[in-house]
Amino acid sequence: MSVRVRRVYDPVEPEDGVRVLVDRLWPRGLAKDAARVDEWPKALTPSTELRRWYHTGEGSYEEFAERYEAELAAEEAAEALDGVRGLVGKGDVTLLTASKTPERSHATVLVRLLEG
Repeated sequence: MSVRVRRVYDPVEPEDGVRVLVDRLWPRGLAKDAARVDEWPKALTPSTELRRWYHTGEGSYEEFAERYEAELAAEEAAEALDGVRGLVGKGDVTLLTASKTPERSHATVLVRLLEG
């Protein structure tokens, strides 16, 4: 069982397992049937305020990750995270994001929490 991060625009691969979109907004220019998303837990995504703050370049990735983890402690987000943990317990899971730099996005924070 593994968790990995891929861009939602990448082609579907057999080893993707359950495909979970972890972005709040649907990716631009991508048809829903082409994305083959199995789950879309919007409660798991960073708040609009946090996302905007991070994209303005005001803070570091490390500070963003701390703030995001704090948001994940909220009841609805924690339940969504537990739901994805349940999927990981059953098999491979791929977290999908439209981010151009997935390695410096909220998706990598989620991987760390899901694997830890």
